[in-house]
Amino acid sequence: MTFRWTEHRFAGGALALDVANSVILRSDAAKTVDRFAVPAQIAAFAEAAMQLGAERDRFPALIAPDAENRPVFLALREAVDDYFRASVTGGGKDGDGRLAGLLFACGTALRTFPRAENLGNATAHSTLSLLAGETQERLRICGNCGWLFIDRSKNRSRIWCDMAVCGNRQKASRHYHRKKEVQT
Repeated sequence: MTFRWTEHRFAGGALALDVANSVILRSDAAKTVDRFAVPAQIAAFAEAAMQLGAERDRFPALIAPDAENRPVFLALREAVDDYFRASVTGGGKDGDGRLAGLLFACGTALRTFPRAENLGNATAHSTLSLLAGETQERLRICGNCGWLFIDRSKNRSRIWCDMAVCGNRQKASRHYHRKKEVQT
């Protein structure tokens, strides 16, 4: 299955979050879709990230991991999602090992992908930047699609990864249900 990598697909605000968001509807096992299940999509993602990603100036050249090392990249993706999702929901406690797992995955990726232009290396660097900065306090989970994103709004009140897509869907759904209640 192929996908078009549009600007909306890079709503996370950091390369590491966009990589984690490559699994759609993680919370619903019946509807979940892994956009990296087709290896060619990882290469297409790397190319699109250079043009559409929030960190495109930081990572101007990206190449996809080779087939042999793809599992290392995917393990990093899962560690990023696991750690930051738990961090946002309050499920991440110091003793649960998530941070250790994330750091291990970053270290493994940096050893496996020593070239800076490799998507695995860039994702590890993006992840470590999220850990080091104040950005972690601004991480949110989209109320519509469940993606991780950085809330860069002035008052830190953003609830959707992308107002044009997820925000619009939620508002349209509420409008539909209100109209339906009035008619019945």
